[in-house]
This record gives sequence, structure tokens and C-alpha cells, in this order.
Amino acid sequence: MYLLRRKSQNHQEDDSAAQKEAQKEAQKEAKITELRAALGPLSGRSLKYCTDACLGRYLEARNWNLDKAKKMIEETLRWRATYKPEEIRWHEIAHEGETGKVSRASFHDRLGRTVLIMRPAMQNTNSPEGNVRHLVYLIENGILNLREGQEQMSWLIDFTGFSLNTNVSVKTARECINILQNHYPERLAVAFLYNPPRIFQAFWKAVKYFLDAKTFQKVKFVYPKGKESVELMKTFFDVENLPVEFGGQTTLKYDHEEFSRMMAQDDVKTAKLWGLDEKPCNIANGHMGAEVAPEPIATAAG
Repeated sequence: MYLLRRKSQNHQEDDSAAQKEAQKEAQKEAKITELRAALGPLSGRSLKYCTDACLGRYLEARNWNLDKAKKMIEETLRWRATYKPEEIRWHEIAHEGETGKVSRASFHDRLGRTVLIMRPAMQNTNSPEGNVRHLVYLIENGILNLREGQEQMSWLIDFTGFSLNTNVSVKTARECINILQNHYPERLAVAFLYNPPRIFQAFWKAVKYFLDAKTFQKVKFVYPKGKESVELMKTFFDVENLPVEFGGQTTLKYDHEEFSRMMAQDDVKTAKLWGLDEKPCNIANGHMGAEVAPEPIATAAG
């Protein structure tokens, strides 16, 4: 009799939890509908950008405050209309990627999320604008390669050989953080800073104040001798996939020519996704062939 009562109670609890979850989802959908109405008519790329999932990310980033989310997304739409991240092509920023300072990994994390690998010691240019455009391109590329049902990506930052001489400036780091937080909300799942040296602490002190609370919580410092942090890495990544630089078992070698070919193929997908009429450029060693000029891109509304 007791067991029957217990089972009945468990069923009731399950039903109640399911009802609460359904109610929560319905409230979120209502908020998304409300935000779409508040934004008013959209066209062109702005309409394509503002999917329900996208509006949900902006609401999540602003704790479901409609006015704040509306302001945030309007600022992003203005930024995208000016910066045009979907128009950046690999041949324009390939020279920034020659050393593999930022690249998309060939593996995913345990939840099937895109992984970006960053190597601050491989910094090869002094161009703030070039560095920012390169990162924006790879964020867009990471999103393009998300598996179905996935919204976020993971970052792995390798500090092997790091020195303050090779690092980007605080100003450039701040701009990258602002773009990530303000224009790609809820796209970052976690950022693992693997074995940063002591000299990194001064830089970290300068940039951590630019991080909002949500982003700050996603930044994890991992040290090979720190058991807890290593275990945390294992909850996100399969050790067999993970490069040795991050305590894994795989050897990772950045091949610029191969990566460039992959990015050139993805550029075709990007153009198709955004309805941009382009001809593929000849890629040689990650650079556009001199005899091929990029096609002019017609600016879509929005």
C-alpha cells in the first residue's frame, strides 16, 4: 500500500514539474512574441537575423527584461548594418590566421558545440582592427557550423609560450569582449584558460572589469596540477579528442593551407545563407589569387 502511495506521489510530482516546465516555456514564447512586436517590421538581413532563438538569447542576456533586450538587439542590428560581419571573407583576413592564433577545432565538446581554439602566444600582427575582424569572422564561422539544436560554442585558450610582448593590447581585448557580450549574447558556453602563467595576471586584472557577471562566470582557469579544474575540463571534453596542450591525448597541428580551404568552402555557405551573390575566389596559401577580384556585394535592406 505504501509503495502504491509513493508511486502515485512520484507521478504527481513528475506531472507538476512537467506542467511548470511547460508554463515556463509558454511564458518565454510569449516574451519572444512581445519582443518581436516591439521591434516593429523588419526586412532584409535584420529579418533573417532575428529568429525566435535569436530573440530568446537577447532576452536571456537581459534577464527577460523586454525593454533592455529590445535596446540591446537594436544596437546589434545597427552594428551589423555598419560592420557587416556576414560579408567578411577569409581571403580578407587570412594573413591574421597564418600562425593559427584563433582557429575552429575539428572536434566538438561533449554537447556537440563548436570549439574555437586560441593561442595568444601566436599573435602575429599589431593591427587592432585586423585582430577584431579575424575573431568576428571565426565567431560567425563557429555559429555557421553549430549542430542542429545547438546555440553556443566553447573556447579553449592555450597559454603555451605566452608573453606580454605577443599579447593583444587591453584596448583590443576590451573591444573583442564588448562585441562578444553585446552582439553575440549567450553564444559563449564556456571559456577555458589553460595554464596561464603568472605574468598573465596583470593583463587579466585589467580586462576582467569589462566582463559582465554572466560572461565572468563562464571563464574557467584550468591548471594541469589542479585536480578540480582538470575534472571540470573532462565534463566538457572527451580526453581522446582534446589536444595535449589542454591535457588531452590528441596532437594538434595547425595547417594554414588546409584551414584556408575549409574556410573558403564555408564562405560559399555563408553567402548562400545570407542571400549574397558571390563568385568563389581562388585561394592560394590562404590568400586570394591576385588575378581574382572580389565581387561587389549589394547591400540588402536592414
